[in-house]
Amino acid sequence: MKHYIELTLIANIDINAFSLWSKLYQQLHLALVEMQDQHQRVPIGLSFPEYRMNEKYGVLGGKCRLFAAEPTTLEHLNLAKWLAGLSDYVHCTGIRPVPDKLLGYAVYRRVQPKTNPERLARRYAKRHGVDLATALNMTVELRAASENPAYPLSFRYCDMLKPSVPWPFIRLQSLSGGQTFCLWIAKTAAAAPVAGSFSAYGLSSVATVPEF
Repeated sequence: MKHYIELTLIANIDINAFSLWSKLYQQLHLALVEMQDQHQRVPIGLSFPEYRMNEKYGVLGGKCRLFAAEPTTLEHLNLAKWLAGLSDYVHCTGIRPVPDKLLGYAVYRRVQPKTNPERLARRYAKRHGVDLATALNMTVELRAASENPAYPLSFRYCDMLKPSVPWPFIRLQSLSGGQTFCLWIAKTAAAAPVAGSFSAYGLSSVATVPEF
């Protein structure tokens, strides 16, 4: 990864950072989908230089970088087209060479908590042919009244205790079904660069991006 573009969120009273990340990343995802090969992989990886984790939760910060091996790959991405509606909220640099002096390397990967109530409700919605909002709020029957009285008769996904998920996330909308979901992002430091491709979210469980 020898070249990059840096995006910076611009503070604005009209929209908070959380909502702006959603709008920005949705457009980045659309752009990266256009770059997919036949295996749904892309040659562009993302990093979050202000990513921070503490004991309870993490934050993405206000910047992200898009990396590619060749400048032509970033040119082909054509960010100006995809971010045209966000020009007042996001500053986009030109294509720059990655500096020689680095802090190291990192893997930014997607995490999908298995006990996330929204994820469980989404699976229920798909199985039963209802939308996500309905699945979250409807009463789900668990047992017949004659069965073990120690267990509840029913529950709602929206009443489930949400797990303590420390990683920062961006709320997005599915391109296929239109449902909203949380894209949880975890960061792992790496001692050396590892080549590879990325998903249409610019993330990978193996491939690294440079840190500086």
